[in-house]
Amino acid sequence: MTESFDLDWLDLREPWDAVARSPALAERLLARLPARPRFLDLGAGSGSLLRWLAPRLGRAQAWTLVDSDQTMLEAAFDTIADRADQVGYHVTAPNRRTLLVHAPGGAWRIDTLVADLAEAPANLPLQNADAVVSSALCDLVSRGWVERMAAALRIPFYAALCVDGREGFAPPHPADRRVAAGFRRDQARDKGFGGAALGPRAPAVMAEAFAARGFTVESMPSDWLVRARGGLPHPRLRDTASRFLSELVLGHAEAAGRQDRRGDARIEGWMAARLDQVAQRRLSARIGHRDLLALPPRQ
Repeated sequence: MTESFDLDWLDLREPWDAVARSPALAERLLARLPARPRFLDLGAGSGSLLRWLAPRLGRAQAWTLVDSDQTMLEAAFDTIADRADQVGYHVTAPNRRTLLVHAPGGAWRIDTLVADLAEAPANLPLQNADAVVSSALCDLVSRGWVERMAAALRIPFYAALCVDGREGFAPPHPADRRVAAGFRRDQARDKGFGGAALGPRAPAVMAEAFAARGFTVESMPSDWLVRARGGLPHPRLRDTASRFLSELVLGHAEAAGRQDRRGDARIEGWMAARLDQVAQRRLSARIGHRDLLALPPRQ
């Protein structure tokens, strides 16, 4: 079974993802799409990529949200409908698996597909898609998964928020290297995609695999820059910064602890010190990501 994430975490990270993704790369994707594009969103979770990308397109479009978790897809419908209502868009539901968001530029048709992404792309309806998109997925997959995807696609492939290994917390702490080493080892464990997860190698492996198939590949940074005090552009970021930093600290400590049992005391000390810095609003973090776009040759 592929690794999954809970709704609270997805909700917490959504505004940080939104400010991190590269608008320029998204615009390049949208410029290559037909009048009413059809998106296949892999590992869609609660639908955050749709909520970010669909308004940028600003016209009629169709989405198939693909996830292995039926409960997650049901929650996605609820969240999409609630957010649409907040901005004044009318929402209808022709059936339990279809949602229509009646946006000013044209309706967004949203369907769901429960599928084991470890078996992709063999179990995906690629013939009904104009682009395959994902967010925070491709650092979990294996090299074989990426190579199969590149071999199968003749349409654009867009992968946002892939970790690239550039990360750190400030101010420095003596156990930073130990925690980072354990965290990197944990990133590479098998996440259910048929081999070691790519982790920070994901951007380079994807670029290599798609370029070998004749795609034009471009990537841009999409880092999380999190500060407990000041310098944040949106109220929701300011309101959630301390909680987000705490979750990053806890996640790094848990992952490092799984890989470094002998360093438990030092890792626990690092975690306690970092959480104390969050409480004092002294901690900041940079978690490096890259967005990648692979465009097939024009027909």
